[in-house]
Amino acid sequence: MHLYIAEKPSLARAIAAALPGPYQKGQGWIRCGEGRNAVTVSWCIGHLLEPAEPASYNPAWKRWRLEDLPLFPDQWRLIPKDSVKKQFKVLESLIRQANLITHAGDPDREGQLLVDEVIRFVGSKAPVKRVLINDLTPNAVARAIASPKENSEFRSLSHSALARQRADWLYGINLTRFYTLTYQQQGEQGVYSVGRVQTPVLGLVVERDNTIEHFEPKPWFRIEGVFQASEEESDPRPFTARWLPDEQFQDHLDEEGRLLNRDIANEIANTVHGRPGRITESRFRDRPEPPPLPLSLSALQIEAGRLFRMGAKEVLDTAQNLYERHQLITYPRSDSRYLPEEHFHQREQVIRAIGRAAPDLAAYAEQLDSSRRSAAWNDKKVDAHHAIIPTVRPSANGKLSSAEQKVYGLVSRYYLMQFSEDAVHREGKLTVQVQEHKFRATETALFSPGWKALELKLKDKSNEPQKPPLPRLERDEPAICNQAEMKERKTQPPQHFTDATLLSAMTNIARFVADAELRKTLRETDGLGTEATRAAIIDTLFRRDYLIREKRFIRATDKGKALIAALPDSARVPDRTAVWEATLEGIRRGENDPRAFIDTLKKEIQGFIHQREAQKESSPSETSIHCPKCRTPMVQREGKFGAFYACTRYPKCTGTRPLEDTQPQDGTCQKPVPCPHCFSPLVRRQSKKGWFWGCSNFPSCRQTVNDDNGKPALVLRNSTYRN
Repeated sequence: MHLYIAEKPSLARAIAAALPGPYQKGQGWIRCGEGRNAVTVSWCIGHLLEPAEPASYNPAWKRWRLEDLPLFPDQWRLIPKDSVKKQFKVLESLIRQANLITHAGDPDREGQLLVDEVIRFVGSKAPVKRVLINDLTPNAVARAIASPKENSEFRSLSHSALARQRADWLYGINLTRFYTLTYQQQGEQGVYSVGRVQTPVLGLVVERDNTIEHFEPKPWFRIEGVFQASEEESDPRPFTARWLPDEQFQDHLDEEGRLLNRDIANEIANTVHGRPGRITESRFRDRPEPPPLPLSLSALQIEAGRLFRMGAKEVLDTAQNLYERHQLITYPRSDSRYLPEEHFHQREQVIRAIGRAAPDLAAYAEQLDSSRRSAAWNDKKVDAHHAIIPTVRPSANGKLSSAEQKVYGLVSRYYLMQFSEDAVHREGKLTVQVQEHKFRATETALFSPGWKALELKLKDKSNEPQKPPLPRLERDEPAICNQAEMKERKTQPPQHFTDATLLSAMTNIARFVADAELRKTLRETDGLGTEATRAAIIDTLFRRDYLIREKRFIRATDKGKALIAALPDSARVPDRTAVWEATLEGIRRGENDPRAFIDTLKKEIQGFIHQREAQKESSPSETSIHCPKCRTPMVQREGKFGAFYACTRYPKCTGTRPLEDTQPQDGTCQKPVPCPHCFSPLVRRQSKKGWFWGCSNFPSCRQTVNDDNGKPALVLRNSTYRN
């Protein structure tokens, strides 16, 4: 029996429709054809198997205990997921009967693994072929089925996905347990989830929020001069130019080259006012700009977020509907922005389909030159999947929702741009020198819109006043500064992240990597997560109460900030995770060893845990003062009336204490001792009868313990419950 295994039912139905009939449907399968030529099509429903829980390796691992960490399985195990056990049983039976299997998972890392792992789990020895289906229209599916490849060619892709799966288990299980247990010792409740990718993403948001919160606007000064040619035969139009700082003023500039000294700004303005100068640079040109490439998933999510304020997950779900239900676009979970060269031959069919499926684009489609060939068609840049483009299907299966119309329109516009003329920008630059000071004026205008006629904009700028063009002056022509003035500006904080800007940060993570050498080695495509997982990562952070929305902005919660504050830099910044993603990509290309990757990760996890434990034991000075309210470590801060100790859980806890020359008598200089009843930290208190220890969770817990020379006695003083 020849068995096709699709990633999901919709793909299985598309495969069956491309195979010869008659058709017979069963529970979890479709049989196509008759007799010896019959083919069976079945499917997964996402991952049918999942990594086993820690307790399946060792019953003692069911309880969360610090002394058991780290948890490293000797032999990895998978178990069928409860929610899809019925389909797994169907597929298991079919695999055992098959003498030829065709793997039809999605053309990406996870799509490769989720079918491979089922075949391995069942233990089939049948030969396995692989088909890559990017387009669910019947002709495209038939073409893919007609040209199968050996599944062994994709072994490295499967190894990359398996390494990712195991890395996520090791990192997530160990560090989530470690930091949750650590926080519980400080009286906190709930689970503090740590993830290989989600935590650095949370770190980006927390860092941005902290930057904005602690931002102090500073004045800076811009110097502008109004210049005019001084010879009669020259172009007489005046132009405004800005001062360019040189080396002698570097000590008075910030990191963005802005002048911070008011006196120097005034002096420069006075120096050049009314003085003659000379044009030192004159450059005018028409610069062509080729159309942008078709969209990948991240590019689609960023654009839809920017233009329509759609969330990353909403864009992915909408694109998935357009792919599966309506068959109007190709496979959406793609990280590629290039197209196979053979697709160029379908261009006229696709353009006609766009004109019918999106009537508002019909006029553009009719005016295009379909013989134009942009840089998008390039076989060398195409791997398992290609850019997201419209299919040749001219109509939807039913009415499109508003979100579906927007996403389909966006995908279509970027495809149509490939057949549009280059946009032409008219650019000019004049540099004028007065004494030792240089000023520069620039001109940018859109001379010919070309593909930009298809570009959607947030607001119409046609009514805005146009900047006058620069006079056409030549180098060495004399000019005079008719007016010079200093303008004061204020530095502005960055904006909070939105869905679009956070996705952009995850995609181009090198911009946020602190290590300069590492930044050089990371490619532009190296990022946090993959095209298929980034939306889910952001959604997970919201569900775990690490992120909240304030209108269109994304901000970190107090819980998220507390977790990031407790983590070492290597866990909360994207440097290491970006390297891991680059390593996984190397595994996919067959350049890196997955076993070496996992071994390195295990050492890093051990380092996290042992380093934190060593800090607790060897750095009493950092934890010598604990909050009198909740017993969490305190830090020294500066206030209106001088230095003081503040609780590290602020604002959830507002405990403070003054700086003292002697050790405090309330026991806050000691390591916290848990309440024998509820395990919240004990606090030393004084009553009329003397010192005693009470629960910091009072009045919810009224447990008290006798005082023994400044330490809690083992004998209970007053229990909240009795036998």
